Amino acid sequence: MPINQNHLSEELNGVKCCIVEKNVTPERASFLQHLLMFNKYTVEIAESPPPKTAAPNPVAEGAEAPPLSPPLPKTFTVGVTDMMFNPINAIFGRLLHTPDGHVVTLAFWYQKDKSSHDEIPYYERKF
Repeated sequence: MPINQNHLSEELNGVKCCIVEKNVTPERASFLQHLLMFNKYTVEIAESPPPKTAAPNPVAEGAEAPPLSPPLPKTFTVGVTDMMFNPINAIFGRLLHTPDGHVVTLAFWYQKDKSSHDEIPYYERKF
């Protein structure tokens, strides 16, 4: 068990990795893979195990069977082989860059902004 819950490690595809994000969609996994590979990290992506669910209750005689739930979408775990990597430190430490040369912002990391144009750190801004 890690001392700090913000610095998780796990074995993905037989390789010890620092976890970037868990249970992400295939699109999000692809976005993170391209961004981290551009920043020269070796990325490992593995399919996340399905979530644990409660056992179904036995159907009483004469009662209707409960409806089947739709299949859960596949999710993935993204990790990097650099065991010192921490996504929070990388973003706020301004260590990651986009392919167009800008620093990765929190909004860009979470895909809320299409571009990352925050060149002035928050502590240097004049309001």
